Amino acid sequence: MKKTIFTGAAVAVITPMNNDGSINYDELGKIIDHQIEHETDAIVICGTTGEASTFTDDEHVEAIRFAVEKVNHRVPVIAGTGSNDTAYAIWLAKEAKQAGADAQLQVTPYYNKTSQKGLLAHFHAIADATDLPIVLYNVPGRTGVDIKPETYAILSKHPNIVAAKEANGNITSVARTRALCGDNLDIYSGNDDQIVPILSLGGKGVISVLSNVAPKQT
Repeated sequence: MKKTIFTGAAVAVITPMNNDGSINYDELGKIIDHQIEHETDAIVICGTTGEASTFTDDEHVEAIRFAVEKVNHRVPVIAGTGSNDTAYAIWLAKEAKQAGADAQLQVTPYYNKTSQKGLLAHFHAIADATDLPIVLYNVPGRTGVDIKPETYAILSKHPNIVAAKEANGNITSVARTRALCGDNLDIYSGNDDQIVPILSLGGKGVISVLSNVAPKQT
């Protein structure tokens, strides 16, 4: 059986910026400490909420390194490493592994709008290239691509693909994914308003935006 990365609520942390557009690491450190002190179960760095798509390569890698060092093994750190460029996603995944992240968050390739076959090729290439556990991130409202339950079933057989952040808003689809994947794939809600229904289907928790302001309550 695959190891569960976390159970409960992970926060998709914001990235505070200085007036010149650089990352404010003093404030980011305070945010991370605040989250852990208020019982957040995992830290997701460089996700959608963290606006990592606007980072330079150096900023992206340094933010992951900083988060890993600041957390210091208190909770798992999940690093956003997704891209619509497979080779770039692999590079980021390797950098996250070297930085000491516990897992990586891999969003579906955006803009390119690939097929289900293309999703399989993309994610399998990443999973084959690094042993850093992968949390798939399905958010078709942002990327234009939806991972189908049958595709999840194939991906879940890979030993390095361990979980999914599901934000497609379709509970029927989530139920089908759970039925097909079973214990091969942990499911986390990617929407704060769908935590309860996903938990009722056997989900492990949520990767939350709301936790930025209410970590203990989430």
